[in-house]
Amino acid sequence: MQPEPLITIRSRTACLPEPNIDTDQIIPARYLTVTDRGGLGETCFRDWRFDKAGEPTGHALNSLDARSHAILVAGDNFGCGSSREHAPWALLDFGFRAIVTSTAADIFKSNAAKNGLLVAEIDAQSHQALLSSPGEVVEIDLEASVVKSNGVEAGFQLDPFVRTCLMQGVDPLGYILQQSEAIQSFEARAST
Repeated sequence: MQPEPLITIRSRTACLPEPNIDTDQIIPARYLTVTDRGGLGETCFRDWRFDKAGEPTGHALNSLDARSHAILVAGDNFGCGSSREHAPWALLDFGFRAIVTSTAADIFKSNAAKNGLLVAEIDAQSHQALLSSPGEVVEIDLEASVVKSNGVEAGFQLDPFVRTCLMQGVDPLGYILQQSEAIQSFEARAST
C-alpha cells in the first residue's frame, strides 16, 4: 500500500504530552503478529485506551474524531524503544498523518517516513505552546518545512529524499521504480 502524497496538512491536534512514549505503548507487542496494516488503528495506544477487560477508558484519544484530528503533538523522545514498523502503521490507521514533537527516535522517524507518516521535530518553545493547546488547528507545509498555528510558526528539518517521497506519496522503493526508464537507459549505455 503506497502512502498518499503529503504536501500540506491542516487539522486539529491531539496532544500526548508524556515524554518517552515508546513503540510498545504505541502498539503493544502482542499485536505484532500481523503483516497486514489494516485494522491496526484499533491497537494504537491500546493499553491506554482500553482496560484489561477491553472496556474503553477515559483517555482523550477515545473521544477524538480521527477525520478532524490528523496531527498528533507528542512529548519529547517520541517513538523510542524497539524498532517496529507496526507503530507507524497503527498511527496511520488510527488517522494520524503527522507527528509533531521536539525529538523523536531515529529508527521511528525512518519507519514513519517509509510509510508516509511525517515526523516534524520543532523547537522546544513552539512544541510546548502546541502541547498546551490541544485541539488547536495546525497547518504543516511540507514544502516550506514549517508548522503554523495561532501564535506558533516553527521550522523543521527533513532529509530532502524523505521530503520528496512524502510529497510524491511513494516509499523509497516506489521512488526507485519511478526511475525505471532512466535506469534502463543508463544500463543500456553502460553495457555498450
